[in-house]
Amino acid sequence: MATWDDVRRIALGLPETSERLSRDLRHWHVKDKGFVWERPLRRADFEALGEDAPEGPILGARVEHLGAKEALLSDDPAVFFTTPHFDGYPAILLRLERIGLEDLREVIVEAWLARAPKRLAKEYVDTSL
Repeated sequence: MATWDDVRRIALGLPETSERLSRDLRHWHVKDKGFVWERPLRRADFEALGEDAPEGPILGARVEHLGAKEALLSDDPAVFFTTPHFDGYPAILLRLERIGLEDLREVIVEAWLARAPKRLAKEYVDTSL
C-alpha cells in the first residue's frame, strides 16, 4: 500500500522537481509543469461515479497520451480510474492505497517524463538505463 510519503519521495527524487501546496493539496512539478497531484473526489465526481466512487487517497497523474490512459484503465481497473472531468485529457486517477510501490514509481516517472523538458527527460533516460 502506497502513501503520500512514497509519492513525495519518488517525485522529489526526480530531477528539477518541486512540491507545492494549492488549496491544501499537494502538487509536484517539473519546472513549471505539474505531473502528479493530490486529487480528492469532488461532488460532480461522486455523482458521476455513484456507488463505484472510491474511498481513500487519490493521486492524479499525467500520461503521455490518451492511448496510455486507456491502457492503464483496462490494465488494472481496481487501481486506475477516471471521471468525466478528465474526458479527453491525458491524465489518470489512481487509488493510492491499492498500488504497489514499483507500479507507483513507474506511474510517477512516466508522468514526469511526459511533462519534463525534452533535454531533461533525455538526460534522465540516458543516465537511468
